[in-house]
Amino acid sequence: MIIDAAEIEAESAFWHRLLGGSITRTPTHHFIQAPDLPVIVVQSAPEHVAPSWPDGTSQQIHLDFDVEDLATADRTATDSGATRLRPTEQITPETRTSSRVYASPAGHPFCLRAT
Repeated sequence: MIIDAAEIEAESAFWHRLLGGSITRTPTHHFIQAPDLPVIVVQSAPEHVAPSWPDGTSQQIHLDFDVEDLATADRTATDSGATRLRPTEQITPETRTSSRVYASPAGHPFCLRAT
């Protein structure tokens, strides 16, 4: 998975803090290897425009992460630099799953879902 970002250092540092693991840097790409996940590559894209949520205009990716403790994951995400896009958690009636929507520093939306 490759994530575009105008500010490659801020975006890769965010994903590294959120997911853990290791990070390898080159001038134009940062590679994040988190435990039990595929490699996430943050690619320098100086002209990157953050997507608009929830309409999806210019949306490049959308990730969902299952977490055991939504409150703890929320603190980790916001302490790492995420912005809450939905101020409260949403409960999906079919699965009774709680989730919250955030944006990474480059504006890429993602969800944290309680398992």
